[in-house]
Amino acid sequence: MATLADVARRAGVSPATASRIISGSTKLVTDELRARVLRAVDELQYVPNAHAQLLARAQRTAVGVIVHDVSDPYFAEITRGLQQVATAHGRLVIICNSYRNPARELEYVELLRAQQVAAIVLAGSGYHDAAFTKALKGKLAAYTRTGGRVSVIGRHELPGDAVMPANEEGGYLAGAELFGGGHRKVGVIAGPRVLTTTTDRLAGLRRAAREFGRTVPARRIVYAGFDRDGGAEATAALLDASPDLTAIVALNDSMAVGALSTLRERGIAVPERISLIGFDDMPIARDVTPALSTVRLPLAEMGARAMSLALDNGGGGASRTEPVPAVLVRRASIQPALSR
Repeated sequence: MATLADVARRAGVSPATASRIISGSTKLVTDELRARVLRAVDELQYVPNAHAQLLARAQRTAVGVIVHDVSDPYFAEITRGLQQVATAHGRLVIICNSYRNPARELEYVELLRAQQVAAIVLAGSGYHDAAFTKALKGKLAAYTRTGGRVSVIGRHELPGDAVMPANEEGGYLAGAELFGGGHRKVGVIAGPRVLTTTTDRLAGLRRAAREFGRTVPARRIVYAGFDRDGGAEATAALLDASPDLTAIVALNDSMAVGALSTLRERGIAVPERISLIGFDDMPIARDVTPALSTVRLPLAEMGARAMSLALDNGGGGASRTEPVPAVLVRRASIQPALSR
């Protein structure tokens, strides 16, 4: 039985060229070269390996997405937007959960590069980690040199297009709502220190405090995991350290849900005793009691825009940044301090 190498020798081309022509690749070759390969196929009665061809096609049409945790409602919404655009373009999406482990992100980039995916989308926050950023930059640069495309969501020091949510502005909106409403003693449930998302949201909150002549002292900030349990534990720590708080800002809605649980366990009424505001406007924010005031980011839209950038070659080589605005959503979990 003839092999691909036999066909290549008969046609006087490399096995790679023969494979591209036989599999119907869109890469341009001359009519004369194509005719030679197809004539060799006919003369040798070569039968292509259908399984290998299917794998090759899947590699060219797949897109890799690296998220911190797809079970997190934040990333679930973003992934929904990513997949909607990918499906519309006939693309297979490979989802990789890093669980906020930088080393795992590096491994996933290598794996996706080996799979020859058409694009890689980094949907998680950037890190304040110079060594990791340098290593990731190097791996992504090697990937893009082979024709791959990269897009990111959030603030990263990486090559590629970016969808940039207004995290700093969102933190400012949350702070302005509370400080402007007369709250002086505001506690903050922050995410992990190493994430740029945490830094940016906290910076906006501090800007609002300065504008209203207030401060956000370090003793009223607790850094925790960006999840429900992290929020619950951080709220307990805040209340133990500062029992006279009148408001709490959680820098994502999952942590805010955990905060509500702790406040309820301690018999602290929201918003009558403590106002609470979250961030992101995840679907659950409307369903908890009281309904959660929050800062809305269009999460599914962010995912859709990141995938559209990854699949669009129209940038001409220049990196593009698409800003995404933040909007304050007032619900039942906050009230002005002056009304008490």
